Amino acid sequence: MGKKTLLVLAAGMGSRYGGLKQLDGLGPNGETIIDYSVYDAIRAGFEKLVFVIRPHFEQEFKEKVSSKYASLVEVVHVYQEVDTPIEGIDSFPEREKPWGTGHAVLVCQDAIHEPFAVINADDYYGKEAFAQMVDFLDNRVAPSNNALIGYKLANTLSPNGNVSRGVCEVNATNHLVAVNERTKISRQDGIIYYTEDDKLFELPEESIVSMNFWGFHPDVFPLFKKGFQHFLKYTKPDEKQEYFIPLVVDMMIKMNLSEFEVIPSNSEWIGVTYREDREPTVRKFAEMSIDGTYPAKLF
Repeated sequence: MGKKTLLVLAAGMGSRYGGLKQLDGLGPNGETIIDYSVYDAIRAGFEKLVFVIRPHFEQEFKEKVSSKYASLVEVVHVYQEVDTPIEGIDSFPEREKPWGTGHAVLVCQDAIHEPFAVINADDYYGKEAFAQMVDFLDNRVAPSNNALIGYKLANTLSPNGNVSRGVCEVNATNHLVAVNERTKISRQDGIIYYTEDDKLFELPEESIVSMNFWGFHPDVFPLFKKGFQHFLKYTKPDEKQEYFIPLVVDMMIKMNLSEFEVIPSNSEWIGVTYREDREPTVRKFAEMSIDGTYPAKLF
């Protein structure tokens, strides 16, 4: 079956944060959020890391991040650019911003031939989630059975501004029905709301949301390509429109190509959406070092 592979989406621009979040040292010894994810992933049993990056920060990324893991697991770097060559796509509309998370997965099709998980570089998921994903990849993944680690909405908010989340519809057997993108989510007077058409809509605290922690069989790559071709041809995307992973997932569900297990996680999300999130995150990682959740030095 090949090595259990973790695909880390690290090509983001960090516009709201004001810099490259994936390179910011937040731990007691300058650890990045990626360092914590990789530590948990290796401990859970992942054996290969694929990083999607942009060429302009490749050297800094390798020096600050990925070089630390090369002696422990296989490490691969893949570029995501607006015009990264993809068989069957002859031209791309002009734009500066990469095409999004679905495109980031697609550009890795030549680097991954085994079941794999996908995470964001700037989100902390908790060690439990990586163990749950390894169990899924070892025992249940199939072309017709993929997975999502689901988080409680209340555990994923930022006190420093609105967030966007993929709110999941889950059926009675804990399988995904749909992922609905909700924007400008925040807590107001103790109640969680999202905004749409300048109106507030309440969201339950226990709502399951996607933090982009997916488990896939490699047979998904042709579907990601087909979806991207359709996206470019029929959406005619502007500078801001992106090709997101949930677009492909929704297609697979509606066409009965795959079910998606929703694996619930009770972990508290830690992330740095805004610059103001930085200090609370630094404190949380310091606390986890003190209480023994993580060793004083990860790598």
